[in-house]
Amino acid sequence: MEAFEILLPLALILCLTKLLGLGAHKIGMPAVIGMLIAGVLIGLFHYVLPSPFYEMFFSDEIKSVLSVFAKIGVVLIMFSTGLGTDLKQLKSAGKASVVITAFGVVAPMALGTLVSWLFFPAESLLQHLFYGAILTATSVSVTVATLKELGKLNTTVGTAIVAAAVIDDIIGIVILSILTGFAGGVSSVSGTSFLPVWWTNAEWWLVCLKILAFFVISIGLGLPLRKLFNKMEHKYPHNRRVPILAICAAFVYAYVAEKIFGVADITGAYIAGLVLGGTLQETPYVELKADILGYMFFSPIFFANIGMNLDFSGLTGSFVAFGLCYVLAAVIGKLGGCSTAGLLCKFNKQDSFRIGCGMMVRAEVVLICTEKGISAGLVSPAVYPFVFMIIIITSILAPILLKLSYKKEHTFSSTPIEKQV
Repeated sequence: MEAFEILLPLALILCLTKLLGLGAHKIGMPAVIGMLIAGVLIGLFHYVLPSPFYEMFFSDEIKSVLSVFAKIGVVLIMFSTGLGTDLKQLKSAGKASVVITAFGVVAPMALGTLVSWLFFPAESLLQHLFYGAILTATSVSVTVATLKELGKLNTTVGTAIVAAAVIDDIIGIVILSILTGFAGGVSSVSGTSFLPVWWTNAEWWLVCLKILAFFVISIGLGLPLRKLFNKMEHKYPHNRRVPILAICAAFVYAYVAEKIFGVADITGAYIAGLVLGGTLQETPYVELKADILGYMFFSPIFFANIGMNLDFSGLTGSFVAFGLCYVLAAVIGKLGGCSTAGLLCKFNKQDSFRIGCGMMVRAEVVLICTEKGISAGLVSPAVYPFVFMIIIITSILAPILLKLSYKKEHTFSSTPIEKQV
């Protein structure tokens, strides 16, 4: 393949993802949905275009290059997510946010694991757990936009949702790291006898030690790296060398995580974002540049690549039934789990319901977790359509339910008017 042959496919993907992303945004949906639909439409070209013409755009060699770009897009998304995780907010998060996060992780993971076990009892426990882990992801961008519109973002409910989402991201990444580490570090993950004698299995102990070592070393090295970036920021404020070197650090972290420690590369990128973000003076500038690099080029290719590679071959009748139950588990797990946590933290019933609605939205992180599960051989590619359904349903339901819950309140204010009992 000649280098110029990739240019037309890139132009098509970037143009279509941008247009449909803007369209989705205009109707109150995450731009991610528009990008995914763009990928699905491009994938359908295979059935409507003559074979020679389709091959000119999307031959196997071109798809291989696009796949590499897509992986870079994932790393940049997770690095940006880490940069946007406010550690100060995490420190100030009260007991309520911690409880909401705990229930918002445990409930959907338990339901997702249970649904997987009921439909695929012959699969390993690790595979069941990964289906559950996918559902732990939360993306509150739609919720934040809705609460801003209603003037409720700075209320007790809004603060609890945002703080819980921060903790949720960290716990979700840790769970994903552990499961992918086990998948790559243990010689066999199949069969129903998964984990029965883990205490006598040297491979399991080695995997646990490698995962622990990764977090200890990455955070340990991150502290002096953070100080170095602080000095650079004071010496070269708003200089492009700072975000460039930050992205270099993200790539190194991602590579070392996967190559040396057997932990997902996205975990390395996320930890790099945590280390360099949060409280640094130049964090918004670095995050802006990382977003520009990612969302102008690499990230749209990632979302389009998912849509293009949808696999419907595994959609048997039983898998469709599983998928519908899986979607239901995703919605009920977050909505029910976080609402219950709100009640336990002495929020009233209405506010508890609002917390559940705000926490149930999913977006790009759930796709990244699914992609990692598929690449590790733990998740069927046929689950992708149902993950799309989760994103679309929760993104539509959350703002509708939130607006309905606030309908009787005639005055909207950005000041806290709700007090936790």
